[in-house]
Amino acid sequence: MSERRLLVTGANGQVGRELLRRAAGHSIAATGLDRQQLDISDRAAVTAAVEGQGFAAVINAAAYTAVDKAESESERASAVNRDGPAHLAAVCAQEGVPLLHISTDYVFDGSKTGPYTEDDPVSPLGVYGASKEAGERAVRTTCPRHIILRTAWVYGAHGHNFVKTILRLAGERDELNVVADQHGCPTAAADIADALLDITRQVTGPVAQQPPWGTYHYSGTGATTWHGFAEAIIIEAARHGGRKIPVHPVTTADYPTPARRPVNSVLDCSRIQRVFGISPRPWREALREVIHELHNAGLSRTPSRCKDDNKG
Repeated sequence: MSERRLLVTGANGQVGRELLRRAAGHSIAATGLDRQQLDISDRAAVTAAVEGQGFAAVINAAAYTAVDKAESESERASAVNRDGPAHLAAVCAQEGVPLLHISTDYVFDGSKTGPYTEDDPVSPLGVYGASKEAGERAVRTTCPRHIILRTAWVYGAHGHNFVKTILRLAGERDELNVVADQHGCPTAAADIADALLDITRQVTGPVAQQPPWGTYHYSGTGATTWHGFAEAIIIEAARHGGRKIPVHPVTTADYPTPARRPVNSVLDCSRIQRVFGISPRPWREALREVIHELHNAGLSRTPSRCKDDNKG
């Protein structure tokens, strides 16, 4: 089978880097463009990057993800998360190229008791979620051949994420306080990349007569809280020599932030399993692999104390 050519935006982000690293294993030749090479909020630049290039598909892994900072930078968040996908959708529709777009669990307000399905109404609580929801609408209305993949609590060996923050803080402090009343599903960037590449292969392959375009959920299986996630990180890191410190549960009210977050953003992933045969794996299993990778890179051991206990 000849390799399909794929364009990946946001190539230096958590998922973007994993897409480029894993594409060859899916018989896909990926071209990655990072933020410096392509600002997706620039319509002309997006058009030039895609038009006439002969890509089999485009995966948009570029995003503004600073949830709290977005409250004071709404224009920038909207430019990247709303306008960027709109520009990509327009040129992909023009070229007849499928667009795979990554979205978030934060399009939901958390008021539902059980896991959210793709058909549940969206109602984002903050600027970040609202900008991502606007990007979803732009993709749906502009590019018929689209896949929107909502995911949650993304982490990996690269970039800034909760896992690396907890590991850093475990080296600075003797105990941690972490929110225990927000529920979600940690998801490894590598797993998201594999899911997107698998979908790309299926919707661009010779047997893809009528691909099931639309919105899908993908996250690690098994729900937890930020507190439960932090405890698991500490335990896994301790297997590699990290400091095993206590992690105390606190409430959202005890830890106010600029942006409101949903108390429940657990995702139901049964549709992606049914349609594409993609089964997410337990988040603890994926976490174990990421901690192992960080250990091999020398980043999971946290035996020393930082000079300033109040930072972070």
